[in-house]
Amino acid sequence: MARKSSRRLTEQERAERRRQDRERLQVAAEQLLTSQGWKRWVRVRSQAGLARLSISNQLLVALARPDATFVAGFNTWLRMGYAVRKGERAVAIIAPLPLKERDRMTGEETGDTMMLFKTVFVFDRAQVDPIDGREQAPLGPPCEPLTGDSHAHLLVPIRVFAESLGFSVSFESIPGETGGWCDQKARRIVVDADAPANAQLRILIHETIHALGIGYAEYGRQRAEVIVDTATAIACASVGLRVDGDSIPYIAGWGETGELDAVTAFAKTIDELARRIETVLAAGETAAETVAA
Repeated sequence: MARKSSRRLTEQERAERRRQDRERLQVAAEQLLTSQGWKRWVRVRSQAGLARLSISNQLLVALARPDATFVAGFNTWLRMGYAVRKGERAVAIIAPLPLKERDRMTGEETGDTMMLFKTVFVFDRAQVDPIDGREQAPLGPPCEPLTGDSHAHLLVPIRVFAESLGFSVSFESIPGETGGWCDQKARRIVVDADAPANAQLRILIHETIHALGIGYAEYGRQRAEVIVDTATAIACASVGLRVDGDSIPYIAGWGETGELDAVTAFAKTIDELARRIETVLAAGETAAETVAA
């Protein structure tokens, strides 16, 4: 059956739609941050959720507790109203410890930062109980994971585009909720092979945008993730794949520390990134319509 064709938007119309999408995502994320029900979750997720751990720490948690879903330190659990059960074994992970460098002669800060690392201990949700038996608010994110394969035909064009950037792309089983990653040094993108096709597309687009130069070294981890996932959501919306259920909580989580301002500060960058991905997706849709016809 042939795909129903629609009028192609002009570049000006596409730019206006991207602007509206940026504003919509930012407003939705801000509302999530200030809503009573999830404000607390966003605060603790920024320091405790698996999505906030580095790939190395996620692997450390996965090796120690393959079924882990949400980890936090002993004192963080107490602040959230939970107590670690007696006898539970902690998981050791590595936490960054940024220190301001000081001039050896004057003792004054030089403006440079030296990054040290220390071992910290965390516990999984399954290792804690509500204090005094009082069940607390749910710890899971207000997330609606993508399902279905309606946009599976766009995986190939995005993969080809990522490979044209000099990155290899592979689909592998990934434990936990990581979904995928982009290793810029190794020039490698990995996507969870067990995720639904539509989720794989969102992940592949997200990691491909990282491959376009939006790295942690250039922008910082929080800001880079806000930029990348905002552009991802806009690009996906251009082909009718709404990823708000995944993206808005994700963007809000990074925005808890103020990095949500990146949506405005880097509007031009986000627009350019989304446009590059949109071009690839549009070509993929056209090719699919031609084949279907």
